[in-house]
Amino acid sequence: MTIIKATEQDIPDIRKIAEKSWNAHYPGIISEEQIAYMLNKMYSEEELKRHFNMENFQYYFIGNHEGNRVGIMGFELHYEPLTTKLHRIYLLKESTGNGYGKGALDFLKQFASQSDDRRIILTVNKRNPAKFFYDTQGFKVYDEAVFDIGNHYVMDDFLMEFLL
Repeated sequence: MTIIKATEQDIPDIRKIAEKSWNAHYPGIISEEQIAYMLNKMYSEEELKRHFNMENFQYYFIGNHEGNRVGIMGFELHYEPLTTKLHRIYLLKESTGNGYGKGALDFLKQFASQSDDRRIILTVNKRNPAKFFYDTQGFKVYDEAVFDIGNHYVMDDFLMEFLL
């Protein structure tokens, strides 16, 4: 597995991986209309450029042993004092179950620790089976929240943390 830092020139590839992953994993969790809305909102070229211009926001590609890009991870160091926020980690459907998610989280844990953060937080939809993956990686639910994301859509999430 490889972890490679993305640049602004990689925005088209980030968008492709997000779209493929969302369309493979989120039907049945949220509506297709909400998937389209959130992809357009979160993965527009403008929004991704904004992320790349933020000092502490970072994108990485997750690659397989052949160097193919099989996922993306986006996180923000120092989101809160001593806290990194994992905003997104998405794998292509055909790449799940091969250790890439665990490897990416191990990378993030080390990176956040070396950046002097002591905690990693994330949100995960209550109906998303990925919650069980985070459980196996040592994340614990510390709260629940419903977020209004616009256009009459909400996200009903668990808030999870990992203490470094």
